[in-house]
Amino acid sequence: MNRTIRFVSLTAFIALAGPAVAEPLQATLYKNPQCGCCEGYAAYLRDNGFNVEVKPTNDLAEISRKAGVPEGMQGCHTTFIDGYVIDGHVPVNVVRKLLTERPPIAGITLPGMPMGSPGMSGTKTEKFVIYTVPKDGKAPSVYAEE
Repeated sequence: MNRTIRFVSLTAFIALAGPAVAEPLQATLYKNPQCGCCEGYAAYLRDNGFNVEVKPTNDLAEISRKAGVPEGMQGCHTTFIDGYVIDGHVPVNVVRKLLTERPPIAGITLPGMPMGSPGMSGTKTEKFVIYTVPKDGKAPSVYAEE
């Protein structure tokens, strides 16, 4: 009987404890105040488990530049997640790849506003090429293709 009580108690404890749930990662997204697709990207990140704070700014190019994103490689918004910069409409599976692999770079970028990318309207018409944002001043290289 003592063994049964212990088993029931352990079962009750496990049921009450439940599965471990990771806290959503915090994302801070800087965007031009008039940009609607950036709000779409923020919603996309939220739908994929991120806690997103949106900060409108008129200094987006400067924020991207200070984060190490070269001028010709900038997207239409700049997001910071877990120590990395993610510039533009980068698909969430590539963001998760970055956060899992943790390479020694400043972040990644999908330049411009490609049609059909997360947060953008339209149909995808070309492969998305996501580039590294190096820390050391080297030229960006291809990080992933979608």
